[in-house]
Amino acid sequence: MNRNKNRSEQPQGSRRSEQQGAFRIESYNSPKTRYASENASTVFAAALFVVAFLLVVALWIAAVGEVDIFAIAVGVAVATLAVFTIRIANQWEKAVVLRFGKFNRVAGPGLFFTIPFVDHVALWADQRVMLTGFGAEETLTSDLVPINVDAAVFWMVWDAEKACMEVEDYYDAISLAAQTTLRDTIGRKSITDVTTHRVRLDEELKAAIEEKTEGWGVSVLSVEIRDIVIPKDLQTAMSAEARAERERDARMVLVEVEKDIAAMLHEAADIYREDDVAFNLRRMHLLNESVKQTGSAVVVPSAYAEGFIDEDGGITPKTGH
Repeated sequence: MNRNKNRSEQPQGSRRSEQQGAFRIESYNSPKTRYASENASTVFAAALFVVAFLLVVALWIAAVGEVDIFAIAVGVAVATLAVFTIRIANQWEKAVVLRFGKFNRVAGPGLFFTIPFVDHVALWADQRVMLTGFGAEETLTSDLVPINVDAAVFWMVWDAEKACMEVEDYYDAISLAAQTTLRDTIGRKSITDVTTHRVRLDEELKAAIEEKTEGWGVSVLSVEIRDIVIPKDLQTAMSAEARAERERDARMVLVEVEKDIAAMLHEAADIYREDDVAFNLRRMHLLNESVKQTGSAVVVPSAYAEGFIDEDGGITPKTGH
């Protein structure tokens, strides 16, 4: 049973990457083909057909006493009607039911009933979170720099009716809408904005894509930039520019430090100029530090020590009074 024609084959980008042997972001896309464990509805339909057929045959034998061609024909007809009447949808699915070509209801999950040859299931909408990878190759930024960008969009169908009625193939439509939005957004940004403000770019992409897909019953949960590839020659130039900026910042910091040191030295010079005692104490401190570090003796001229000898022969600094 074909549950969703929108998910019947893999993206062309994935097949191209397999043929070329190169990695593409589209290889992360949620698969359109179903896993074997997801075919429970098909197994249920087959089992229902067999049970209905055997039940009709058993009733025919109980009523007539034998099995003939008419019993088999009636059994096949009743089993076929049962398959088209009793349907089952998985927990994550919604079935869009049309009656005589017009929208009737959204059914599921679980068992639901349809009128054979009157009701038609137009879409089995998977309401789990889906992943679509998309990229923009050789896209020019606002400052005319060609870059390659890979991104991923996480989305889910929140309104199965709109997903069926408003867009023919919402899966591929989301992929193309995301790709064109990415190109438009990059074209309005400079290379610096693209590389240094990824979070802001993710938010802008999410808002722009969601604006397009909201009418399709699809909600965009998040958009994430995965990789940005810049030409190698430009990478070299940007690296040299970054190094130059760091050196400039380092020199500016050094100048600021030297300026602060000069200001403090100027303030200290004013203090020493006005206070001889402070100046002499500073000289003695430097002398003491020199002796401690070298471990040697220092011969002090008598003129140097005169300011520290009082009238009684003690070593005390003069007060100037």
